[in-house]
Amino acid sequence: MLRFAPSPTGDMHIGNLRVAIFNYIVARQRKEPFIVRIEDTDKARNVEGKDREILEILKLFGLQPHQVYYQSHNLTIHQHMAIKLLESRKAFACFCTPEELEAKREAAKSAQKAYRYSGKCEHLSDAEVLANEKPFTIRIKKPDTSIRFDDLIKGAQCFEPDDIDAFVIMRADKTPTYNFACAVDDMLHDISLVIRGEDHVSNTPKQIHIRRQLGYEKEIEYAHLPIILNEAGKKMSKRDDASSVKWLLTEGFLPEAIANYLVLLGNHPPKEIFNLEEAIEWFDLKKISKAPAKFDIDKLRQLNREHMARMDAKELSRAFGFADASIGELAKCYLEEASTIQEIKPKIEAIFAAKPMDGEWSDELRILKETLKEAPPFETFDELKSYLTEKTGLKGKRFFKPLRILLTGSEHGPELSHLYPYLKSYLQEIVA
Repeated sequence: MLRFAPSPTGDMHIGNLRVAIFNYIVARQRKEPFIVRIEDTDKARNVEGKDREILEILKLFGLQPHQVYYQSHNLTIHQHMAIKLLESRKAFACFCTPEELEAKREAAKSAQKAYRYSGKCEHLSDAEVLANEKPFTIRIKKPDTSIRFDDLIKGAQCFEPDDIDAFVIMRADKTPTYNFACAVDDMLHDISLVIRGEDHVSNTPKQIHIRRQLGYEKEIEYAHLPIILNEAGKKMSKRDDASSVKWLLTEGFLPEAIANYLVLLGNHPPKEIFNLEEAIEWFDLKKISKAPAKFDIDKLRQLNREHMARMDAKELSRAFGFADASIGELAKCYLEEASTIQEIKPKIEAIFAAKPMDGEWSDELRILKETLKEAPPFETFDELKSYLTEKTGLKGKRFFKPLRILLTGSEHGPELSHLYPYLKSYLQEIVA
């Protein structure tokens, strides 16, 4: 299987969505199940409802999992696996307090050395462990030899025992740490390839070490995606609005365009505009650039414009409260000057809103309004224009400016002749 394993601790980051998309594509290519594992074991950081929000976003992007698992449901298995490591002397109870450990971290920092666990509790006898009533964590012993793996994107990776250290696998509250729960669950779900962000590279040798100590012999492949940078060239953080998938959707970017852009980042596909089904045909994980990719909102706007132009007109109209292909085509007329649903929405709303009948063109507006109320239906804009000029006697700027305001609520915009085919069936409603 392949898996997407988000934590329900906040809004979904575009980097996480990119990971989900890549896992989905490769699962489809390999004809392996794609599962979603909600990593909810760190209860202090979980945010109520974020798990449902993650699943809704995945559905919106068409990333349908075969199954959804909650990591916390495997708690008993995690605990049994930890006991197995204790019994085989591959892990040990650690009674060091958070204050002691923090003091040692600070001492290492002052000495300009990397902090490593001292090994204080590693050789306690069974009697000493039983006699100690203090709360304890469980640490896995550090490996004896270096751990190597080939990353499909980053190439050969090697970590020495001191890089991995004797790290905590079970907290004092008897819940698993991230690395332990992740390693065990990847075993349980028979994961064949892990695709995730490069901030997890240092976790990979720890997870390999855990599985080896548990006697799991299958080699899992890894691919760590380069980080996404903001427009300033720094790692995208929660302070960057565009880092939030929810924000992008609220701003009116289409899921198809966002997915298109995230597959395009750090990649050289055979074409620039595509959907996920098309990407499955040619996507190659090994061709993803090793270098970080810079997020370009203007590029996303361009792609969004293209996807809106290709979208079924009736489906597009639903974003504006209609179910009419004419309104979808009307929205597409504004793609020269707007690139998102949110930018076009006020323009559609202005067409159907009450128009100000005062100001510079007040007399002309009233004349045109009354004339249009009595006008018969016309197939073309030229026919309507001829009728109105004849009935009102208005010409030039005195005709076109107020007519545009009356029909669109704005002095500027696309040619009325382009808009009219999609407005004509609503003409009396607009004028009223």
